[in-house]
Amino acid sequence: MPNYWLLKSEPEEFGWDDLVRAGEAIWDGVRNHQAANNMRAMAVGDQAFFYHSGPGARKIGPHIVGICEVTGIAAPDPTDDTDKWVVVTVRATDKLPRPVPLRAIKAEPALSDMALLKQSRLSVGPVMPDEWKHICGMAKLNLEL
Repeated sequence: MPNYWLLKSEPEEFGWDDLVRAGEAIWDGVRNHQAANNMRAMAVGDQAFFYHSGPGARKIGPHIVGICEVTGIAAPDPTDDTDKWVVVTVRATDKLPRPVPLRAIKAEPALSDMALLKQSRLSVGPVMPDEWKHICGMAKLNLEL
């Protein structure tokens, strides 16, 4: 069974449409130890929500827009001169039929312990299987777990 994650990106830097166009991309530039440790824990086949944050997400606020799959495990980040940071490789798999805004996640009691809410500045965080299923339901996406 795969693990589940959430990857935050500012759409003006690298958004969902950029990942779809690229087909596959490295997730680089992460400079937080906990986020990097989460990336080190990823395995090929793990699934991740693609979350738009920052100024480019202001139209509807921060939100989950799609799902991507980990296709390459942690490797040295080529943008890092210190050799402390890592990248993973991901590919887009599913655009959500309905984006799931942060405000809707915050309103769901079943999601109150989600890492996204407890560690709001963390750019790469875990998602528990029950949280994953709940958010997929909010997005009107029926995925097999």
